[in-house]
Amino acid sequence: MQPHEANLKTMLAIWNTPNADTRREMAEASMEHNVHFVDPRHNIIGRGAFLKMVAETRAAFPAAVYRHNSPIEMQNNFCRHHWAIDIDGKRAMDGFDVTEVNDAGKVVKVIGFFGRLDPDG
Repeated sequence: MQPHEANLKTMLAIWNTPNADTRREMAEASMEHNVHFVDPRHNIIGRGAFLKMVAETRAAFPAAVYRHNSPIEMQNNFCRHHWAIDIDGKRAMDGFDVTEVNDAGKVVKVIGFFGRLDPDG
């Protein structure tokens, strides 16, 4: 597994990890300290802000399970992949991320979108 792929998988696994200390260790291993995360509800900078967002989201949706549901493609330090959130075995949300990684594969920026694109526009 390439470093960028391992780090993106770790970043998503953070959402499924109940222990805050383990989440912090995972974030330190996979993300730059000044990671920029933006989606329709957030625009934050830093691992601390990311971990706070994850903790708040986990508290609001404790049964949510986050997973990739596509391969991770990369070109020129930019990755794209689809993800899904399931609650009690039912799909709660689909999404799509474009992620920038540095040359070592650590996550620098995440641009997340909710929902799937309609291929017919």
